[in-house]
Amino acid sequence: MSAPNLPFRSVLVANRGEIALRVMRTARGMAMRSIAIYSDADEGAPHVRFADEAHCVGPAPARESYLDIEKIIAVAKQAKAGAIHPGYGFLSERAEFAEACAAAGIVFVGPPAAAIRAMGDKAAAKSLMDKARVPVVPGYHGAQQDPKFLRQKAYEIGYPVLIKAAAGGGGKGMRRVEKAIEFDDALAAASREAQSAFGDGRMLIEKWIERPRHIEVQVFGDSHGNVVHLFERDCSAQRRHQKVIEESPAPGMTPEVRAAMTKAAIGAARAVNYSGAGTVEFIASGEGALKPDGFWFLEMNTRLQVEHPVTEMVTGVDLVEWQFRVAAGEKLPKTQDQISLSGHAVEVRLYAEDPSRNFLPSTGRLHVLRFGSGEGVRVDAGVEQGQEISPYYDPMLAKIITHGPSRAAAFDRMAAVLRGSAVAGPRTNLAFLRALIDAPDVRAGKVDTGLIERDLAKLALSPVADHAAAAHAVEAIVRRDQERIVRRAARRSNERRSPWNADDAFDFAGARQMFVPVRIDGERAMALVRFSKAGMSVEVGGVPAAPCELVDVAGGLLAVRGDAASLVELGSGPATDVEQGGADGVIVAPMHGKVLAIEVAKGDRVARGQRLAVIEAMKMEHALLAQADGVVEDITVEAGAQVAEGARLLVIQSSTAE
Repeated sequence: MSAPNLPFRSVLVANRGEIALRVMRTARGMAMRSIAIYSDADEGAPHVRFADEAHCVGPAPARESYLDIEKIIAVAKQAKAGAIHPGYGFLSERAEFAEACAAAGIVFVGPPAAAIRAMGDKAAAKSLMDKARVPVVPGYHGAQQDPKFLRQKAYEIGYPVLIKAAAGGGGKGMRRVEKAIEFDDALAAASREAQSAFGDGRMLIEKWIERPRHIEVQVFGDSHGNVVHLFERDCSAQRRHQKVIEESPAPGMTPEVRAAMTKAAIGAARAVNYSGAGTVEFIASGEGALKPDGFWFLEMNTRLQVEHPVTEMVTGVDLVEWQFRVAAGEKLPKTQDQISLSGHAVEVRLYAEDPSRNFLPSTGRLHVLRFGSGEGVRVDAGVEQGQEISPYYDPMLAKIITHGPSRAAAFDRMAAVLRGSAVAGPRTNLAFLRALIDAPDVRAGKVDTGLIERDLAKLALSPVADHAAAAHAVEAIVRRDQERIVRRAARRSNERRSPWNADDAFDFAGARQMFVPVRIDGERAMALVRFSKAGMSVEVGGVPAAPCELVDVAGGLLAVRGDAASLVELGSGPATDVEQGGADGVIVAPMHGKVLAIEVAKGDRVARGQRLAVIEAMKMEHALLAQADGVVEDITVEAGAQVAEGARLLVIQSSTAE
């Protein structure tokens, strides 16, 4: 990357996280000084440390820091910033921010304020595109907002319809309506949401396209009248209108459809005298093959997109460098004929959210954060291991991008990277992404915006604890706290004879065992701990311990094995002495639970260590074993019975007593 003779040599990045780091890396490569801003919640964050200098702009809430135009301009002046790059989100599509930069004599690295304003009003943009002969979705995009009038328009368009916010995007203020009886409530809810998110409750009504695909075109313009496209991205894999997977080129794209779509995108950019990076988004019918007349204008994002690395991977273009050059008044670095498409790229977004709880955002310390690596892999992360994930901002942790010579190769590389990644601390969508990237329809390119919702039950399964790794963590916890655990087990035995009452509880002849209550990722469980002269062994859910990485955290240990991580802590209540066979041969329930199975019959001969019964407690199964050779003399319960701790279950007549 060359160091151009730009009119500005420093840039303030009015953003945070991975996009701030992304912009700063290119700025550093262009020999520019980078200036970070941060809120109280982000003090010491990676983007703050990476910058050449950093300034606090206020408290954690975004409206008091990252969205405060006056504060940011004041900091830019103080730091003598020659330019401001807004990143994406926050102030990136606020025309008044671009105007404030101009008024302060600072270059805004983005499109003209007029273009932002023209495309920021979705209703006005649709009308503008209609005049420019860019195909738009049938609907009502006017100023009349009376609910009765909008209900009539929905009837004329024909159900199902989509209610959308006239100002804004990102899925906020959006409702699909199937029937007229649902319209009023949906309109009111969407309007309230839009008013809260964008300060504008105006709505537009559009025809709902069945099984729609979301395809967007990356465009770039300069102040000399040049506009080019850098091909398309398919962003159809969405959840609640939020993109989850983005790829380029779009599956099933033909030269004819690409020519029509890119022509429309360039026409949209020219209609507003666009300069800088922008994305023209289209909706296409997912019923059958793509057609040159089967797509419609959705909106134009007047900024760099979250998914811009996909385009960079297939074109070899640094879009941020182009942004700086165009903002400096240069012509576009390449003509349309010089931009080519190479291979295939795919991106997924790793979020701190819990798919098993309707994707609720998750917070907490990132105790473990690592990513798989390999050829054609790029990770844009804004956080690092040990960092606290706060509730104040978007929960995206990183973007993972892979490139390959073919779509199959790019997806294979993505699957491998996701398998080799691990996150522990907040809940994340990592397992969800693994399932999604390997879903048959996704692999086949049969993706529309409703796919995730339709298959959510299969994709967003509750995380399954790694019992082998958890057992290893329990073993470490018991070794560390053995004196306290044994003492509590002895007290719990009360007046029953117990091996734990001996002073040498960990060095007696013959095997002894106890159940230790634990929590695995917050879920209660029981670990079976056995001691003998050969040493200690631990099982959780009948699974023996397996070696894994253990990370000390407050209250317990993180057990990390491969791409899975579980937080293991001691549970409430003392350990339970497992008196499964004393001198009287009585087998008792070690805890309250349900008898799942009795695996012997009266009169059966049994050997020491043989499984006699299975009891379920705290969602875990526990096997009860014979402590000596003998004969089953009595069985006092049946499978399915609920039993209390200490309840008599079986009697074994020892062979030595015969």
